[in-house]
Amino acid sequence: MSSREVNQHWYVLYTIPRWEKKVSKILGEKGIEHYCPLNKSTRQWSDRKKVVLQPLFKGYIFVRSNEQDKWHLKDVQGVLNFVYWLGKPAIVRDEEILTVRKFLDEFENVEVVDNQLKEKDTVIINQGLLLNYKGIVLSVFGNKAKVHIGSMGLDLIAYFDKNRLSLI
Repeated sequence: MSSREVNQHWYVLYTIPRWEKKVSKILGEKGIEHYCPLNKSTRQWSDRKKVVLQPLFKGYIFVRSNEQDKWHLKDVQGVLNFVYWLGKPAIVRDEEILTVRKFLDEFENVEVVDNQLKEKDTVIINQGLLLNYKGIVLSVFGNKAKVHIGSMGLDLIAYFDKNRLSLI
């Protein structure tokens, strides 16, 4: 295995809306390793049912590349940019790509749903020191939620990543 192959990572590319399959085809023709997760869903028309494949993550496609070559991916027709995390192109772990693949192999009609917290929702904290404490959402901004926790006769207000909270 060459050093270029060892230093490869999965990156997320943001595509022109509804171009995920076209970008996937272009990347395939160029011999670039990529993954466009497709969700099987059954659509009902007046005269028939049909199984269709639709991108699971609208506007996104995963590409495996090394550090040096990744910037050429922005030149592919239909690619708008990388998805960034902390100012750098986001890297997705191999295990996460494998998990998505396995999940889609086992299930159909999969839905990607954002944790839609809103004010006054009752939540339970599912990570950290306050594990299993309940609270009320005071406000939501981006990936953070301001939560009121009443415990031991005290009023606590803390900020949490939304992925650390579950609706009750």
